Amino acid sequence: MIPTSPPTPIPLRVGVLASGRGSNVQAILDAIAGGRLAATVSVVISDVVGAFALERARRAGVPAACIDPKGFSGKQGYERALAEALRAHGVELVALAGYMRVCGPELLAAFPGRILNIHPSLLPSFPGLHVQRQAIEHGVRFSGCTVHFVDAGVDTGPIVAQAVVPVLDEDTEETLAARILRQEHRVYPHAIRLFAEGRLRLQGRRVLVDAAAPGAGDHALIQPPLPA
Repeated sequence: MIPTSPPTPIPLRVGVLASGRGSNVQAILDAIAGGRLAATVSVVISDVVGAFALERARRAGVPAACIDPKGFSGKQGYERALAEALRAHGVELVALAGYMRVCGPELLAAFPGRILNIHPSLLPSFPGLHVQRQAIEHGVRFSGCTVHFVDAGVDTGPIVAQAVVPVLDEDTEETLAARILRQEHRVYPHAIRLFAEGRLRLQGRRVLVDAAAPGAGDHALIQPPLPA
């Protein structure tokens, strides 16, 4: 079970796991540099040798490391090394940013209730891979992205924040993915900030946000749009 997020001494020390280009790594770094997120990225770790996420970290003066799963006999040993590296950098929250592995018991136990992930769909719809293609094939009118706490399932943890993107008739998998990605870069630093400020608490499967914006429940999105 995900506990209530405790108030964390500022700045929150974040460890980021990434497998690829790391655009969400950059979004977190930019939010910190721009004063929109009172946190520090203590380390960026990739499971892929040469992942560009590591270069983004180095350019920002952030420690970067590759821990290659191929160097271990099994997932347990790999995740134990991962957890040790995160602890060595004083990490308080783990942010998955395009990390293409399912977190196992070793990592979940090391950071209980302290692992976030961002997924490019409106969960619980379309977990897993190729989600923009699935959204278009199913004919949904809206897609988007979801920040959620990580549990033992695949994209099944309690939802922290979501951003909604309309699906247009002319959309391809690539154009929809690009528009969703722009919203990922906005919503992920926001969700990390809510955690850092101790404003998240769990009620059943619902993540409640203390002092939510007034009037938020009055806004609705309709696609195709209503006439003016």
